[in-house]
Amino acid sequence: MTTERVAAECWLTDMDGVLVHEERALPGAAEFLERLVEKERRFLVLTNNSIFTPRDLSARLVRAGLSVPEESIWTSALATADFLRTQLPGGSAYVIGEAGLTTALYEVGYTLTDTDPDYVVLGETRTYSFEAITRAIRLIGRGARFIATNPDVTGPSPEGPLPATGSVAAMITRATGAEPYFVGKPNPMMFRSAMNRIEAHSESTIMIGDRMDTDVVAGIEAGLETVLVLSGSTAAADVPRFPFRPSRICDSIADVIDLV
Repeated sequence: MTTERVAAECWLTDMDGVLVHEERALPGAAEFLERLVEKERRFLVLTNNSIFTPRDLSARLVRAGLSVPEESIWTSALATADFLRTQLPGGSAYVIGEAGLTTALYEVGYTLTDTDPDYVVLGETRTYSFEAITRAIRLIGRGARFIATNPDVTGPSPEGPLPATGSVAAMITRATGAEPYFVGKPNPMMFRSAMNRIEAHSESTIMIGDRMDTDVVAGIEAGLETVLVLSGSTAAADVPRFPFRPSRICDSIADVIDLV
């Protein structure tokens, strides 16, 4: 399935399921990134994972054989920090998360505290602390506003799925009655902040993803041309179940190289 395409000056691409799978580069990923550099296209690699800093993720991609500088990586943690910076500059937050999130908030001037914070910010972590969750529930009960980096309910691990941000957010919501504002995909806010980062315009930006329910729908809502690759979470048979369609469907990132 294709639609008429305008020349794309900027590219946004998901990471897991598009460029890498379980720490291994997918076929065509290195060549695709090389073509973006060769054609001098502005681009960002996006991920809903808020655990790692861009430097961490850049090193992870290098180990997989992919060269992506840290300034070309945009995480849900960075998008969350950018959102809070615009909402309440110099605010304070109680954070459940790891270095990717705490570093992003620190770098936009936020104070991290468990004493009367403006926000409770929930991100992904390898080990959720019941004590920290209890603290978050009590702070929200006292008036702190509830923000979460992304709504993913599970994350992958070699042993199987792990509970992720969305699952813990649901527990906090049941305890407080407060629904979080999710900044990451499928909120198109994450794409808009990414485009601002590279001075991109929706008319000339393409989003590549492997999930209809996050990457594609958020891209559509942000006004972007979208490319679904079938190398990750969404199979071709799944696409007709959704009430929206990507602009293009490709088997893998290898099939996207000639579009750059």
